[in-house]
Amino acid sequence: MTKFESSVKTIPASQELVYEKLSDLNNLEKFKDSLPEDKVKNLSFDSESMMIEVAPVGKIALSIVEKEPCKCIKFATTTSPLPFNLWIQIVPVSEVECKMKLTIGMELNPFMKGMVQKPLQEGLEKMADMLSIIPY
Repeated sequence: MTKFESSVKTIPASQELVYEKLSDLNNLEKFKDSLPEDKVKNLSFDSESMMIEVAPVGKIALSIVEKEPCKCIKFATTTSPLPFNLWIQIVPVSEVECKMKLTIGMELNPFMKGMVQKPLQEGLEKMADMLSIIPY
């Protein structure tokens, strides 16, 4: 399995607050309009799953498959041109600060890895940046 990791982001909120917000996808509703419309379309979600259309990839549907309270939220694709898993890891720094890292794991042959590595890494960083600046 090939893994792609975001850089570690510091969030000025407690581990518990961040976990509570991200473990219920309905909380992302108010941030929907801040996504770049040229890259992301037709975002829809409920508390445990989300569907998004990403240019030029296509439709991606993710569902939460495991939650480790306050530490980790694991997603798996239910629809995707390339199936993958996504982990959001959250670790405490203090009572009012935590660190977060995103990881994507997918099965890729060397040819596909060469094609998707750069855009996937860039997309993962942008997602981590967005999740680190939303108000918790």
